[in-house]
Amino acid sequence: MLHIGIVAGESSGDQLGAALIVALRRRCPAIMVTGMAGPKMKAAGCEAIASIEELSVMGLVEVLRQYPRLRRLRERLYRYYLSARPDVFIGIDVPDFVMDIEARLHAKNIKTVHYVAPQIWAWRHSRARKIARRLDLLLVLFPFEEAFFKRFGINTEFIGHPVADQMPFERDMIGARARLGLDRGGCFIALMPGSRKQELIRHVDVFLGTADRIAAKIKNVTFIVGAIDIHAQEFVRDRSQLLCPALELDVRQGAAHDILSACNVALVASGTVTMEGMFAKTPLVVAYRVAPLTHFVMKRLVKIPYIAMPNVLAGRELVPEFVQDKVRSELLANAIVGWLNNGEKVHQYETHCMEI
Repeated sequence: MLHIGIVAGESSGDQLGAALIVALRRRCPAIMVTGMAGPKMKAAGCEAIASIEELSVMGLVEVLRQYPRLRRLRERLYRYYLSARPDVFIGIDVPDFVMDIEARLHAKNIKTVHYVAPQIWAWRHSRARKIARRLDLLLVLFPFEEAFFKRFGINTEFIGHPVADQMPFERDMIGARARLGLDRGGCFIALMPGSRKQELIRHVDVFLGTADRIAAKIKNVTFIVGAIDIHAQEFVRDRSQLLCPALELDVRQGAAHDILSACNVALVASGTVTMEGMFAKTPLVVAYRVAPLTHFVMKRLVKIPYIAMPNVLAGRELVPEFVQDKVRSELLANAIVGWLNNGEKVHQYETHCMEI
């Protein structure tokens, strides 16, 4: 029986892994899939040897604090796959964690694939040649990445962004509102503070403060919070009760695509959700905070001017983005209201999204 090993490290990787497993089983139903998995990969038939929750860490400082535990986890996964010798080992995203496993398995003549390119085109170009020696195939989501990595002799294939296949080409606000049971004529603002625990801690309070400011200015606006799981849902509700008990929130678990499509504007933490918002043609305001030391280091290493992928792809600020000390409720609220009050700007944005 064909054995596929997959290691994914967060919710977006879990989603990609699940879709990959389903596609592989269409071609070869009798495969065995093992991996570091989340709920979606497990539902798709992956035998979990570790949980993606074990890798819910972001930022340089946070990784350093957890390094001994992460090193033990990485060694455990390597030893498992070295013994099991899968026909193919696939790492999904989380390159700083999984590419070490890929390199060591590749050296032991196990075929290795990495799915979702490391963003070394933004920084650390020097890593590209190392990747070429340690990987059999790199699958990338964006066309410019294929050309970039091929320059370094890496066997690279552009496969497109999977979210594009999950979202309608035309904006589907009315359909999404119907599926969520929302008033088709109301004003809705999405709050998407992130999937990792650290992202929630850094973003939820300021996102709630932003919503509170907007609610004081605009009547009959509804805020919908997209929570990745029950723990995130409870965290948001607890913080809301403490900080702004009078604020009316609709906190929903899952359904991120419909939430984005249903809303007039979305306030999001930078990450995969920015691409989901772009494919939904929903105007975005992007915010992101990391540990101060992480920001200090990254600011000196990153070679591109934007953090949000829609802006990276457009080569300009298509959506407003706020980083670190600029993540303040008054600035975020003003940017959201700016979208709500400018229908022509929204129309132009929708056109740009379809062009990209």
